[in-house]
Amino acid sequence: MTQNYSPLPGQERYVAPLEETPLKAVDSVDTDAPATSMWADAWRSLRKNPLFIISAIFILFIAFVALFPKVFTNLNPNYCVLDNSAEPASPGHFFGFDRQGCDIYARVIYGTRTSLSVGILTTLIVVLAGGLIGAIAGYFGGWVDALLSRIVDIFYAIPLLLGAIVVLQMFTTSSSIWKIILVMAMFGWVSIARIARSSVLETKNLEFNTASTALGSTPVRNLFRHVIPNALAPVLVVGTTSLASYIVLEATLSFLGLGLPSSSVSWGGDISTAQTMLRTNPMVLFWPSAALAITALAFIMLGDAVSDALDPKSRTE
Repeated sequence: MTQNYSPLPGQERYVAPLEETPLKAVDSVDTDAPATSMWADAWRSLRKNPLFIISAIFILFIAFVALFPKVFTNLNPNYCVLDNSAEPASPGHFFGFDRQGCDIYARVIYGTRTSLSVGILTTLIVVLAGGLIGAIAGYFGGWVDALLSRIVDIFYAIPLLLGAIVVLQMFTTSSSIWKIILVMAMFGWVSIARIARSSVLETKNLEFNTASTALGSTPVRNLFRHVIPNALAPVLVVGTTSLASYIVLEATLSFLGLGLPSSSVSWGGDISTAQTMLRTNPMVLFWPSAALAITALAFIMLGDAVSDALDPKSRTE
């Protein structure tokens, strides 16, 4: 038994005749439209994000300074004259001189290359090693996942800064940029591995992986061709923000006297040597600290912008 309900006043609905809205026109797909993907949608979102534009401008400028320091200064950062010790700013010496009589502006410019190189190289090693270990653990599961997860837990229990200090204290015979990079990567890959594992666990059960397996694709081929590319977004987000952390960590180790050798020009080393002049001439400490803070902030802003672009929920809001 059916009953007909008449709508209340103001609740009437208009249904257009089928002739006016044919199903073919409603449900048709534009075959001429360009193919889209997660990365294309992310780039389209990034181009409209002011946070990404500002951070990208800062990072491009910092990279240009690191690659071409002679464009900004023709002074030698290691040329120091004690007669110029703690002299204030003057024409040609915009930031003045430090305690050893070195030009602070030249050291800030040339220190960009060292600090940026340490951050980028450490991030690359961490993302590659941690991402691969986490992806293998999450995809194959079983005893492989159990073994790799226990190794990750062991390293995760060691604080990054404390572990780096202990290892560097054990090997104090020589100091180089690669030593600092490898030590930081030794304890920094675990966070990437945990994120990659959880992302792969979510991705490997999707339909495209099942279809690829049904078509005869091997597990290794599925992992590297289908699963990892689709599980890469959270790893890239964390890697981008971690780059700023590694730049700050290198400066911290240099500040503690465990980082790069004194012959290397770095912001952390300059901050360490400037602490004795904090009360008499605080600007000696301010300039390398400001360069470090701006660089770290630029990469953190970039990580936030990338995170928003790769999050489907934020794009739909």
